[in-house]
Amino acid sequence: MRFKTVSSKSLWALAAVAWFGSTGCSRGNAGATAVQPIEVLVAPAQQRDVPIYKEWIGTLDGLVNADIKAQVSGYLIEQAYKEGSFVKKGQLLFQIDPRPFQATLDQASAQLSQAQGQLEQSRAQEAQAEAGVAVADANQRRTQLDVDRYTPLVQQQAITQQDFDNATQNNMAAKAQVQAAHAQVETAKAQMVTSAAAVQAAMAAVETARINLGFTHITSPIDGIPGIAQLQVGALVSPASGAMTTVSTVDPIKCYFTVSEQEYLAYVRRFPTPQQLQAAHAQLELELILADGTTYPYKGKFDFADRQVDVRTGAIRLAGLYPNPGNVLRPGQYGRVRTASRVQEGAVLVPQQAVMELQGTRLIATVGVDNKVTIHPVELGDTTGREWIVLSGVKAGQRVVVEGLQKVRQGVEVEPKPWGGR
Repeated sequence: MRFKTVSSKSLWALAAVAWFGSTGCSRGNAGATAVQPIEVLVAPAQQRDVPIYKEWIGTLDGLVNADIKAQVSGYLIEQAYKEGSFVKKGQLLFQIDPRPFQATLDQASAQLSQAQGQLEQSRAQEAQAEAGVAVADANQRRTQLDVDRYTPLVQQQAITQQDFDNATQNNMAAKAQVQAAHAQVETAKAQMVTSAAAVQAAMAAVETARINLGFTHITSPIDGIPGIAQLQVGALVSPASGAMTTVSTVDPIKCYFTVSEQEYLAYVRRFPTPQQLQAAHAQLELELILADGTTYPYKGKFDFADRQVDVRTGAIRLAGLYPNPGNVLRPGQYGRVRTASRVQEGAVLVPQQAVMELQGTRLIATVGVDNKVTIHPVELGDTTGREWIVLSGVKAGQRVVVEGLQKVRQGVEVEPKPWGGR
């Protein structure tokens, strides 16, 4: 005996006929009265260019997140902001007890005044030493004149040798006094350098004390919304205490989402030059679907792609920026980021309700010009809105059954009515 091979299409057709025709198996014999055509709602398969949307899970974060930390140690005496309210750059957030730092500043200021006084004294001593040099120089020049005048006289025996020796000794003593005066000047200069260095050190101490006093006033470095205070009034804070709170810029707000490496490559390869890719980024609009299912009314813009692909997941992190008037969106929220990644030209579209599935095969029932039903296996692509993109199995213009699928079977005559769901 010879068997014929049955194809997979024949198998699904038999299954479809059995499934769609099950409602007619319990009918009476052929001699029964004629059955009125079944009323169904139909819609034509439409053909048009449609954008293909992609969705990813997104996490919201502040554009800038500034951790507020103490830079000096002290007791917290005031929290000057309301948690969750908007603050301006430079606005006071916390106050650390300033009294120990004020005392340190006063002490440093006093030491600076003392050092400046010593510097002035050193300058006076240097001036006095320089004056002594001038006096010693004048005395030495006078004694030198005596020696010069007595030299020919002693040779002529006009003066005694004793007078000449006295003049010579006086000149040598004057020279020694000049050298001593110059030494005093150098000593005064060295003392002035030391005093000037002491003044510089005192000024640095004053500036350090002033900075530390300023650090007791903890202000916001940015415009934004501060979070809950992690340290309360009365707590001893220090640079090792951790963040006291965090201030985030939330308008615009940043949304991180992760796409696969394959999706990223497929997108960037559509633009052969960096200029084209940058232009595509500028035109890209990112929709945000919030946790309650509503679509955020403002479109986001592409911000940047991370520098690397995560080797653990094979995905790359992207970021978009969304306007956030009223600060409705907050860091930490989740949503779905959706965008049109490409446009499929001439796509054939059918309502999603027109597609049935039987044993893993997707089926669509069409109504011909004779109002009889034909069951088609179809290959579907992406969804766009409430419609399926049909890749094969149905052509544009064919009438597909949208409502009443449970009542039809292969070859049955129906009464088609237009479906008004579109």
